[in-house]
Amino acid sequence: MSSQLARCGGPIFSLASSPMSQTPASIEAQIGELLKEAMRNKDARTADCIRMIKTKHMERRTAAGFKGPLDDSLWLDVIAAYQKQLRKSREEYVAVGERGADALPQLDFEIAFCARFLPKAASDDEVRAAVRETLTRLGVSDAKAAGRVMGEVMKANKGKFEPSSVKRIVDEELAPKG
Repeated sequence: MSSQLARCGGPIFSLASSPMSQTPASIEAQIGELLKEAMRNKDARTADCIRMIKTKHMERRTAAGFKGPLDDSLWLDVIAAYQKQLRKSREEYVAVGERGADALPQLDFEIAFCARFLPKAASDDEVRAAVRETLTRLGVSDAKAAGRVMGEVMKANKGKFEPSSVKRIVDEELAPKG
């Protein structure tokens, strides 16, 4: 019977996907459950945020030229990009002052919601260690090479470091001592 289901594209269940298994749920499954819970609780704020994340994911995977697995790393990438967009929007709303104040609570909520799926940001000490290691490896001491150093650090630590922290620490490390 399972071969018939496999041929017609139906689901094949195994013990690994049973509710009794101890493996953590995929991000997609977590988001689906959170959406159901939000809808049951009539929590429009959470439901809207989840729907937006799901829309961003769908846009990414259906984009022309998309290649790659549909796995948790894609979800993390989409959520991180959405959170970055929210942070930028928040800065713009803060800049307009009183007129933008009404949107801030929703933006703060969505930023925090996204953060629950993303790895915790590294401490300044971890970033500084990576920056120093990269400076030593590249043999760089000139501030003109800050962009190159930052690119190397970000590439080697994809998703772990905040770009603003890396930039600040690279600038500090390359600043003339005196």
